[in-house]
Amino acid sequence: MTNTEWPSIPAMFFDWAARKGEHPFLWTKTGAGGTGQDWAPISWAETARRVRLLARGLRSYGVGIGDRVAIVAENRPEWVIADLAIMAAGAVTVPAYTTYTIEDYRHVLANSNAKALILSSNALGQRVLPAADQLTYLSTIVAMEPLKQQSGAHVHGWDEALEAGAAAGDDIDAVVSGLKPDDVACLVYTSGTGGVPKGVMLSHRNMMANARGAKLVLEDDFGTADEIFLSFLPLTHSYEHTAGLIYPLMLGAEIYFSAPEQLAGDMPVVRPTIMTAVPRLLETLQRRITQAAERTGGWRLALFHLALRLGAKRHEQPGSLTLVERAQDLAAELLVRNAVRQRFGGRLKAFVSGGAPLSRDTALFFLALGAKVLQGYGQTEAAPVISVNLPRRIKVDTVGPPLDGVEVLVAADGEILVRGPNVMVGYWNDPESTGRAIRDGWLHTGDIGRVDEDGYLVITDRKRDFIKNTGGEMISPSRIEGFLTLQEGIGQAMAYGDRKPYVVALIVPDHELARKFAHAEDGDGMTLPPSRNPGLQRAIAAAVAAVNADLTPVERIRRYVLIDEPFTVANGQMTPTLKIKRHIIRQAYGPLLESLYETKMAG
Repeated sequence: MTNTEWPSIPAMFFDWAARKGEHPFLWTKTGAGGTGQDWAPISWAETARRVRLLARGLRSYGVGIGDRVAIVAENRPEWVIADLAIMAAGAVTVPAYTTYTIEDYRHVLANSNAKALILSSNALGQRVLPAADQLTYLSTIVAMEPLKQQSGAHVHGWDEALEAGAAAGDDIDAVVSGLKPDDVACLVYTSGTGGVPKGVMLSHRNMMANARGAKLVLEDDFGTADEIFLSFLPLTHSYEHTAGLIYPLMLGAEIYFSAPEQLAGDMPVVRPTIMTAVPRLLETLQRRITQAAERTGGWRLALFHLALRLGAKRHEQPGSLTLVERAQDLAAELLVRNAVRQRFGGRLKAFVSGGAPLSRDTALFFLALGAKVLQGYGQTEAAPVISVNLPRRIKVDTVGPPLDGVEVLVAADGEILVRGPNVMVGYWNDPESTGRAIRDGWLHTGDIGRVDEDGYLVITDRKRDFIKNTGGEMISPSRIEGFLTLQEGIGQAMAYGDRKPYVVALIVPDHELARKFAHAEDGDGMTLPPSRNPGLQRAIAAAVAAVNADLTPVERIRRYVLIDEPFTVANGQMTPTLKIKRHIIRQAYGPLLESLYETKMAG
């Protein structure tokens, strides 16, 4: 069977497993909690055995064709096994972030009508189980470790579920053979306009077309069964699910599982050949590499800066290095770039950056040091990759040309429209939102851009009202603002943080609270404006703390500033229907907002 004949993701996996047999597939750290330094593999054959057993076990628990099964777990081999088993049972995977709040879990589980839940740990169970117990439809929980907390659903251990599968008589291969390319395989929740996550229905065709497009783009330089992937981004994210799991599956490659805080130690040991990344990781690596060079000082630091200058010049002006510069560049290659490459394991072919925009300076930094960074672009509704830079022609100001089979059209208003086999089936139980997103077969991305003379896509702005931080997380500012303005003492608020590492906010104190402190004076007898009054500041700080307690970590307001002038229709900062005009407010308070990423204190 060739990759053009695979009708589904499980069919692709079982085909590779039959061919690869005892060859390693999934790697995880040994030791308690996966904290050791030794790695242990699970072969393709053993993974396939466990997938079949878990699929049979789920079916014996009542999971049928089209039923939704949620996964709440950290990246680990069991996540992959669960995902493949759910699909092999004919059901639909519903990944949920480990950072969700109880209410987030309740919404995802309830909205998807999840019939079963696969859960990794007691720590996560403290937030997941209270949500699950509010739902009568969810009848089964499979726990990867023994749960201390009781649940109203039937709880089965991981090994127990595999044993149930061994005793069941279902022919999983027959179920898999009945799967069709356009069957929904995964339901990925992403932020909606009102802050309530919507379920994006992705079919087998969507994700496999995406992985196949990536394979065709990259196969001249890499993309073989010998590739080693080091996965650390959450598999719940559609980017990592497709680029870090479905794509390696299509190659028949190996996957090692790490975590962001362990990467520095894991890369030299694993020696990956391909890594998915987000700008936040690359920015952190850039800072650490620069700091290490600065600690050396002297001629080594001078050579480091020379490597950066000459490497950037070589990339941006091919063939422009003088004879002397070429000699200097060779020295930089031997003494600087080789050392940097060893930090990544010595055989990394490329970081594939997605999830959020990558700054030009960061991209050039890595290219100058001999590490390729291929910036791409996409969104969950496109499964998710739309375009990616070519390894042999990287243009740092672009997100590359569209994948094979993907059409990109720039509308009259500059919005990027996308059509192709990667475009979602639609939003789960939300035909109205689906109709707004996909019109005449074209996905309206909500992003503004253009296509350059080489067919490379350039993103210039965002049309949609979302914050996309440098970690790639989509955040609804209206959700945050809604929580803030419900607090006593906060009249208006605007959240800010697109292409930033965290969320900050402008806060207008409530009129009544401001009036309460209106007559406070400073040491010279001058009346203080509300924003500078210590009592009011304490009240606002308490309100923000209360809101943060109910938000997910990526949504929390790290810093904020109080302003005295409210947003009004008269000053042009609100529409006649009393919606804030974000672009006008950003123009008015841009330097102040940016200062919140430089100062240590806020409020």
